Amino acid sequence: MENLLTDNCMRLGFGMMRLPRTEGTKEIDLEQTKQMVDEFIEAGGKYFDTAFIYEGSEAATKAALCDRYPRESYYLADKLNASEFAAKSEEEAKNQIHISLERTGAGYIDFYLLHGIDEGNKDKFDRFGIWDYMKQLKEQGLIRHYGFSFHSTPEHLEQLLTDHPDVEFVQLQINYSDWEDALICSRRCYEIATEHGKPVIVMEPVKGGKLADPPQAAKDILQGASPDASCASWAIRFVASLPNVMMVLSGMSDIEQMKDNVSVMSQFQPLSDEEHQVLEKATQALQQYADIACTACHYCTPGCPMDIHIPEIFAVMNVYKMYGNLTEARNEYNWRPGGEKASACVQCGQCEEACPQHLPIVSLLEEVVETLEQ
Repeated sequence: MENLLTDNCMRLGFGMMRLPRTEGTKEIDLEQTKQMVDEFIEAGGKYFDTAFIYEGSEAATKAALCDRYPRESYYLADKLNASEFAAKSEEEAKNQIHISLERTGAGYIDFYLLHGIDEGNKDKFDRFGIWDYMKQLKEQGLIRHYGFSFHSTPEHLEQLLTDHPDVEFVQLQINYSDWEDALICSRRCYEIATEHGKPVIVMEPVKGGKLADPPQAAKDILQGASPDASCASWAIRFVASLPNVMMVLSGMSDIEQMKDNVSVMSQFQPLSDEEHQVLEKATQALQQYADIACTACHYCTPGCPMDIHIPEIFAVMNVYKMYGNLTEARNEYNWRPGGEKASACVQCGQCEEACPQHLPIVSLLEEVVETLEQ
């Protein structure tokens, strides 16, 4: 794999998406953000990640980083989003780079990403000619490297990397909870990127903060194995131990989170075999909270007359059962599974006949409707 970073760059990236807010307001706390940036750089951090659609983030990046440090002393990642809410036309999509450069004052972007590619928005990136546009931006010196962040199936990732072999890196959601998850498929996506020779940047290593404070059964296992290690540090070390991971992003919201992450990565030690076994036990403990025993074999889906992606829907429901965040579960349900909603079920029963686990799928879909569609 080509090394796109200098050898002395800590493999922890500062995600500028969840910056601290001034108490009682939605305004980004710039003074605390500056302190976090200063301490991060002092510890050896150089990689900062923002995006056109992260409200206030690019301006805060300018104030806390770009205006205060020499340009060659850090790497900046930014993103072009072609979703309907971000760009209603090709012109709007292609103009995002210029707005981002103005907001950040960075002069150029080191790592520029097609943002959040999935089956729903891929056609817009194609129709707007964004892939070729990335090459043009690189030739113009406005960006140094380009890749994409990805939220879809392994099959879709395989196709994208086959169609666009000049992509230099891929950003994937990877964490120990999602490693074998039927919906996220972290392991298989990581393997596909590796097979194509693309270094991986990891997003959501702590699953949006959920693995920093997991359910008690998993927490007991981790704390029993290492009482002084935070639960978040286990999650960070899991992804950083993967050999093809170039960078681990963490959206840090306060100084304590930043210090904990830096303490893990500034003197990084890969997980041992025994520690991998501890995480396997913690994952099994998490799965006990997921009481829909779907194995994602997909035997149920080919004959569904309504094109309901049943295993993917059950995966979202199980995440809700594990972590209890109803708002986030409903957001996931509204965009991630694809196909029709559970409420489209006509109760024909073919799925239950096909299910090797003999799940009462029709009634489980009714539970999904009551929980996630209300």
